[in-house]
Amino acid sequence: MKNTTTSLRYGATAAAFAALASASAIASAATIGIMAPLSGPVAVVGQDQVDGFMLAVEQLGGKLGGKPATVLKEDDQLKPEIGGQIVRKFIDKDKVDAIVGLSFSNVMMASLPRIVESGTVAIATNAGPSPLAGAGCKANVFSTAWQNDGAAEAMGKFAQEKGVKRVYLMAPNYQAGKDMLTGFKRYFKGQIVDEVYTQVNQPDYAAELAQLQGAKPDALFVFYPGGMGVNFVKQMAQAGLMKSIPLYSVFTVDGTTLPGLRDAAVGSISGAMWDAALDTPENQKFVAAFESKYKRTPSEYAATAYDAAQVLNIALAKAKPGDNKALAAAVKAAGSELKSVRGPFAFNNNNLPVQNYYAFETIKTSNGVGGKLIATPMTRQADAYHAQCALK
Repeated sequence: MKNTTTSLRYGATAAAFAALASASAIASAATIGIMAPLSGPVAVVGQDQVDGFMLAVEQLGGKLGGKPATVLKEDDQLKPEIGGQIVRKFIDKDKVDAIVGLSFSNVMMASLPRIVESGTVAIATNAGPSPLAGAGCKANVFSTAWQNDGAAEAMGKFAQEKGVKRVYLMAPNYQAGKDMLTGFKRYFKGQIVDEVYTQVNQPDYAAELAQLQGAKPDALFVFYPGGMGVNFVKQMAQAGLMKSIPLYSVFTVDGTTLPGLRDAAVGSISGAMWDAALDTPENQKFVAAFESKYKRTPSEYAATAYDAAQVLNIALAKAKPGDNKALAAAVKAAGSELKSVRGPFAFNNNNLPVQNYYAFETIKTSNGVGGKLIATPMTRQADAYHAQCALK
């Protein structure tokens, strides 16, 4: 009987140690949910985010902060209601430590209430809506991308400095589209000939291009990401307008659209916080690694997601998964430690980037077409809303 009791006690002790070991293993692992549009006209935007993030995780040996990382991927289809469902799944069922991606601004804003309620760390890699940058800022919500107005502000300043007098504006009718045109107008002081908003994912712009041609502006500024940008610029070129109306854009002519646009985009000027043409050691390594693995040139969406993984790697080395407040604080601090592929970077008080914005001209290259850095309209730019944010 004595031996039986000893055996039972030993078994219970072993079981307890096994449970503790299991709990320790769970605590030392990280689960990340990445949500992006992976189908439809803007699928290339989502896929580049996933690929950029996964490239960084692979380079880090499948770990973040030295902890084994599990990455769950979901397609929000650019639909706010589906994005909201995915976020609830990530938080309530999958118990993720952080959510990355968060899609376009309309999807992100629809997903925000559950993220804020839960305290789960969220890092946007393709959005920085103005409501979130100002009084609506949140301690657990970050962006390694941009405040939506930023690149457009740079184009507005660039056009102003070039002496352009009359500009025509176009964008899809949702939060980011409105933010982009607002940003352009903040720095451009000339005449706005017209401000036209089109449907999200609209495929045909014939009517709008006829209206544009009749207005005869000195330049056109547009925001049309993904497949929208391919359709718009191709149709503009086919109408002969690329030769008569200078095209300034943001998130329209980039790594996701150039393979489809090719020569149609030559001569256009794009504002961005990053391009494959940036000549920095970190960027050269990133572009070479991305092209080697995926056999294509990365876009700014891949760059922002790559940086998001690097931020989490720094933060998770200092904060235990499961402690949302500690992880949010660690992510905030990690912004200043990040060696970003874009050059200077830090999180502002509102958790959005302080960074440079560049102007790139699309030119013919030995490999087809690509970007050429022609100006840096803004250096270490803080967004226009951060003073309204109560965070420090």
